[in-house]
Amino acid sequence: MFITFEGPEGAGKTTQLGLLRDRLESDGWNVLTTFEPGGTPVGDAIRQILLASDRDSGPVARAEVLLFAAARAQLVDQVIAPALRRGYIVLCDRYNDSTLAYQVGGRGLPRDQVEKVTRFATGGLVPDLTFLLDLDVRAGLARKRSTTVDRMEREELSFHEHVRAEYLALARSEPGRIVVLDATRPIDELAAVITRRVIEKLRDAG
Repeated sequence: MFITFEGPEGAGKTTQLGLLRDRLESDGWNVLTTFEPGGTPVGDAIRQILLASDRDSGPVARAEVLLFAAARAQLVDQVIAPALRRGYIVLCDRYNDSTLAYQVGGRGLPRDQVEKVTRFATGGLVPDLTFLLDLDVRAGLARKRSTTVDRMEREELSFHEHVRAEYLALARSEPGRIVVLDATRPIDELAAVITRRVIEKLRDAG
C-alpha cells in the first residue's frame, strides 16, 4: 500500500507520517518511509537546487516542474516501486499532489501539461490513500518561522493561499483517495484518526 501526506507549509505532515510509521511497525507491518524532493542521491542533489537556492536565482517555473519530476522518477524507480513489490507499506512526505498544488496552483502553470509530466515521471503510480493536513496559511507559516526557511516558504502570502486552494480543490475532485484533516487538531487526535483510516484501508484490501 502506498500512502502519501500532503499539505501547506507547517501542517505537520512529517510528524504524522512518523507517528503512523511507529504504529504500523509496532503492529508488525513492514514500512518504508521517504520524502520529496529527495530520497535518492539524484533526488537529494535536485532538492538542493530547488529549495536551497535564492528566490530570484532559482529555477524558473517550467524548470522547477521538470526538476521535481526528475527527482520523483528516481524515487519511484529506485525506492517506492521496489518496496511495494516486496509487500511494504510505503509512506511518502509529498508526492504528485504537491506538484499540482505548488506549480499549478501557486505558479499558475497549465494543468494539462503538468499532469502529463507527473504521469510520465511516476509511470502512472498513484497513492492508495492521501492525507491532506489543512490549516490557515498564516498559521502554517508562523509554525515554520522557528525553523530554517527554504525558497518555497519565502514566497508571497498569495502564493501559499493559491497552493492551499488547489489542495482543497484536488481533495474535492478525489474524495475516495484524499482525506482532508484539520491540522489544528491535537497531534495525538490526528494520529488516531489517520491510524484508523489506514487500518480500515488495509482491512478492505485484505
